[in-house]
Amino acid sequence: MSLHYSVLLQESLDLLAIKPDGVYVDGTLGRAGHTKELLARLGANGRLISFDKDPEAITYAKETIVDSRLSVVHASFATLSTTLTSMGIQQVDGVLLDLGVSSPQIDTPERGFSFRFDAPLDMRMDNSKGVSAAEWLNTVDEVELANVFWRYGEEKFSRRIARAIVATRTENPLTTTTQLANLISGLIPYKEKGQHPATRVFQAIRIQVNNELGDLEQVLATAPELLNLGGRLVVISFHSLEDRIVKTKFAELASSDKLPKWVMVQDEPSSEYKIIAKKIKASSDEISENGRSRSAIMRCLERVSVKSR
Repeated sequence: MSLHYSVLLQESLDLLAIKPDGVYVDGTLGRAGHTKELLARLGANGRLISFDKDPEAITYAKETIVDSRLSVVHASFATLSTTLTSMGIQQVDGVLLDLGVSSPQIDTPERGFSFRFDAPLDMRMDNSKGVSAAEWLNTVDEVELANVFWRYGEEKFSRRIARAIVATRTENPLTTTTQLANLISGLIPYKEKGQHPATRVFQAIRIQVNNELGDLEQVLATAPELLNLGGRLVVISFHSLEDRIVKTKFAELASSDKLPKWVMVQDEPSSEYKIIAKKIKASSDEISENGRSRSAIMRCLERVSVKSR
């Protein structure tokens, strides 16, 4: 099994300001690095609910962690609100979201996330259901392909690549990572230092297939209201599209209500939420140990008041 590093592990748990008897959510279980550390900081009456789309992550956690305080949920964190309600949980003291792909997913060839291996084009985080990358690539029209490559991968040659994929798949459907990577490499007129030509397109396809940004927007729309007073939402993102969504939503939630000019004093905060941390990055020591942490950005939001509805 691939070695997995939990990015910003201690920093993220410190930001959650864990109460021993609190109720917490790890929205991205992965290889349970954050989950194990959360459990270590909880007392006997604490509770942790950990979510993941990936069946392998669920199996790993159930086989390696025996703890009555932990509930493992095979679902996207987008279902956070409805899932907690079904469990009889109305409020929580903290939510942690470590976005992106785990090292085992990237480094397991048959998952099809990486162009480093010749493998089936899959890329599904939940490979038990849904449409694979190959199925999507070989069925959608050229305009949608180009739009996804541009929107989610910020790929400058999105139209050229989309056109070539449509032309190629007519005679030879794309089924492997190597086929796609080689096709893209032949279409990019120059190479960026330290980056494979297919990097942006692979990222875009992965985001599309897994509805990553849609799930993020959904959880950000529901998680803040689930927080108890003093509860915190910590999010670690790994590319600008994710971080932009988090930054914008946090700013919106923390913005003060516009009050008449004659209002001089407020007895309570004008906003229910306060931004506790902006753009925290991994230390040089962590980056030297785990290069994938280089792009990580962490932000934290705290609920500072509960207004009557």
